[in-house]
Amino acid sequence: MLTCNYQFKLKPARQQVKEIENYLTACRKVWNYALAERKDWSNSRKSDTNKCSLEKEYIIPADAPYPSYKLQTASLTEARKVCTDLKDINAQVLQQVLRQLDRAFAQMKSLNQGFPRFKNKYRMRSFVFPQFKTNPIANNYIKLPSIGLVKMKLSRPIPEGFVLKQARVIRKASGYFINLCFQAPVNVPNPFPHGNPLGIDIGLDYFAATSNNELIKRPRFFNKLHRKLRLLQRRLKNKQKGSNNRHRLNKKIARLHQTISDTRKDFHYKLAHRLCDGNGMIFVEDIDFKAWGRNMFCKHNLDASFGQFFEILSHVCWKRDVYFTKVDKNYTSQTCPSCGVHTGKKELSERVHTCPECGFTCNRDFAASLVIRNRGIVAVGQPVNENACGDGRYGV
Repeated sequence: MLTCNYQFKLKPARQQVKEIENYLTACRKVWNYALAERKDWSNSRKSDTNKCSLEKEYIIPADAPYPSYKLQTASLTEARKVCTDLKDINAQVLQQVLRQLDRAFAQMKSLNQGFPRFKNKYRMRSFVFPQFKTNPIANNYIKLPSIGLVKMKLSRPIPEGFVLKQARVIRKASGYFINLCFQAPVNVPNPFPHGNPLGIDIGLDYFAATSNNELIKRPRFFNKLHRKLRLLQRRLKNKQKGSNNRHRLNKKIARLHQTISDTRKDFHYKLAHRLCDGNGMIFVEDIDFKAWGRNMFCKHNLDASFGQFFEILSHVCWKRDVYFTKVDKNYTSQTCPSCGVHTGKKELSERVHTCPECGFTCNRDFAASLVIRNRGIVAVGQPVNENACGDGRYGV
């Protein structure tokens, strides 16, 4: 089963915007009520049996069952008969909110984390239509239940042979978007090792260095708009909570954040496609980016978003039939790519690799990318011809 997710921008009318906001408000109320119900039941089981708290006490019968997804769904059916805010909302959309909350509690227990958070009007940003009886897309419009025909910008053609399974309406700072999930009963095999190998070393001096001796500069997405963002957030501090001025300033800050995010993702996709041109295998380091986000260069690492780049690169490689894999990251900058000798630890200020055995000299990041490429070729079971004379020619 092949699944594809496409995102399109919606162009709703004023009345449709109100309907979408009503959906988001109803989903937020259901989420908060169901979350409070689960938290109260859990807290009532933690109370002491010999005394009551001086602040508050959760009085829930001892034989009351745990408010699971099944029980809360049944309660939702009764609530829609009484509550006018929920009566006009699609029932399956509200059920998906309860299902998402159930998954959040399952993840909380598996990862040993805290309770899910309550959502205000800024945190509830999307809702899902889980199924459609017929194809709702016609020309540049999509028919959504109780919202009607909504115009959307078809930035790419709808894939043929795929069936629409669900649609998620998303509110962003720049407008409303819709994520369409398509499925087709086909199996696409993963790419196999073939063609020209390419090793990629990432860093902060250069965003990426390839084994083709290409050094890609690191664009500073966040630093370019950091000053403007800091001034807006400083003004936000003095705004009264709940006021219209604070709301407008929040929207301006959100648009700035989305500009940074969209620019970064656009750069990652374009670079990933360029790296796939003319190459059949791409090898990168297997790095723990959570640890990178906590070191002394965390701000620059998070700005570059190497983890997102690797995910995008792996997806683009799969689409373009390029083999992608990760190799061991240890000692890539301390190994000579020419003779394989361990040259010792280098300081961050040392940007030139010089081998004391064979005398091979090159850029430090370029040498690391050659080591990554050689390790990747060995990992896929192909021989590597190491060049001991250091004349710059490498190959399989």
